[in-house]
Amino acid sequence: MRCPRCAEPVEVDGRSLRCVHRHSFDLARQGYVNLLSRPAGAAADDAAMVAARQEILASGLYAPLTDGLAAAARALDLPPGVVVDVGAGTGHHTAAVLEALPDRIGIALDLSVYAARRAARAHPRLAALVDDVWEGLPVADGTAALVVDVFAPRNVAEFDRVLAPGGAVLVVTPAPTHLTELVTELDMPRVDPRKAERLAETFARYSPGPIRRVRETLHVPGPVAAAVARMGPGAHHVSPAALDALSAGAGEVEVTFAVDVSTFLRA
Repeated sequence: MRCPRCAEPVEVDGRSLRCVHRHSFDLARQGYVNLLSRPAGAAADDAAMVAARQEILASGLYAPLTDGLAAAARALDLPPGVVVDVGAGTGHHTAAVLEALPDRIGIALDLSVYAARRAARAHPRLAALVDDVWEGLPVADGTAALVVDVFAPRNVAEFDRVLAPGGAVLVVTPAPTHLTELVTELDMPRVDPRKAERLAETFARYSPGPIRRVRETLHVPGPVAAAVARMGPGAHHVSPAALDALSAGAGEVEVTFAVDVSTFLRA
């Protein structure tokens, strides 16, 4: 790790992380370290969103994505280095990647304290940090073998800096039909139809690797469908009344699950 204030190396000192300039970051009792110099603000996932995500991930509903991400990581020929999950949320997917890579340690980064609390307990080889990807990654140059990005911001300049030669980025993005039934019913933001094209442009300096396309048709009760809608950033654009009505509905709701796991290789 490196200090988010001065970029000097960071070492563990008791229950704190410190650099040579005595910038210090304390370990919270829940097991994470907050590196932010100011409040996270409205951009961070709140307690309800994180709780909904935990519920859905624990249910196994998103297992096809988790399994696909782990398989993509296992198939890579990676250099020495750590696994960095940017926007790691609860650490659920990160834990699966670490199980697929048993000789690695991981760093889970998220803007949300609520997410970091859960990520701190997700895996014994995973450290949870509260940080803003747009302010730089608290990771030393060339020390990451793999960067994981699941529905999260992509600061590619920082990915370039922290990745070792021969490292890789795994990016999970929604396909245009992802959750289309919920998007229509709740008037949630739609996926940009040019998302795949824009992603390729973002990683134009990388060599494209295989893409794993995960497609499932789910049939879930209303409360589960509402939790799926609550767990992502689209929930900010939906009224609580609409979510409550979906949750209270009788019968099952059909939900299309459609995501792509894209691999980008650093020279």
